[in-house]
Amino acid sequence: MQVVDNLVALRTRVKNWRQQDEVIAFVPTMGNLHDGHLSLVKKAHELADRIVVSIFVNPLQFNDKNDLSAYPRTLNEDINLLSELNCDLVFTPTESLMYPAGMNKQTLIHVPGMDNKLCGLGRPGHFDGVATVVAKFFNMVQPDIAVFGEKDYQQLMLIKKLVQDLNLPVDIIGAPTRRDESGLALSSRNNLLTEKQASKASLLHQQLLDVKTALEKGSEDLDAVISGAQTQLKQAGFEPEYLEVRRAEDLELFQPEQDAALRVLVAARLGKVRLIDNIACNLA
Repeated sequence: MQVVDNLVALRTRVKNWRQQDEVIAFVPTMGNLHDGHLSLVKKAHELADRIVVSIFVNPLQFNDKNDLSAYPRTLNEDINLLSELNCDLVFTPTESLMYPAGMNKQTLIHVPGMDNKLCGLGRPGHFDGVATVVAKFFNMVQPDIAVFGEKDYQQLMLIKKLVQDLNLPVDIIGAPTRRDESGLALSSRNNLLTEKQASKASLLHQQLLDVKTALEKGSEDLDAVISGAQTQLKQAGFEPEYLEVRRAEDLELFQPEQDAALRVLVAARLGKVRLIDNIACNLA
């Protein structure tokens, strides 16, 4: 496994693979890797001949400086984990490489329809930062395939629209959310939870399941179901940001008589830690 932090070495390796007609898969990460990230790499191995993983904590997508500074950095441990999975190349660019003129002068990519709902409302500028860094990575790595986790479902939809709208030659693959035994979605942010908070965190997934069950059983009062789920979260110490049901294909508001494939999504703070999760719901 090769670890590189510059474009010359990255593009030289990718050029060699292309000359051999090898399929290249890319997994972008911000490091502090856990089993969820590693499952993306394993999925990439099923689809491609060569695997590139990036590790870069992208400051452009953080609207909270404290959140950025608190994000765990574990580069050496991450590289060791990836070496065990036979990753071919790890790309670890610096901020100056990604944004040579500084973030204030960086050209931004805006994907319409994402900043006015769900995580876009609570994190202004976040999705512009995500779209911009992902587009830059696609240009740098030039992968055939890119794998993203479904835990960040709105992000996954954003990337799919970005690729479609800009005609980028990359196939976007969504991989299922990995969970611990309690049902809590794996996340680097889970490491910031206290022991007491961690014992409560699985309630987030349970409330998603309760909403899903009510919908699939034909509940006619969705507002009451969601209100009850939010009350349960508040009583457990969460501060819900949103808990909504959206159309799965584009996260627009759904029509009960028309849309069958739905997504139940939630974001809530537990102490200082912001957690997100989602599950599929099918009314067909």
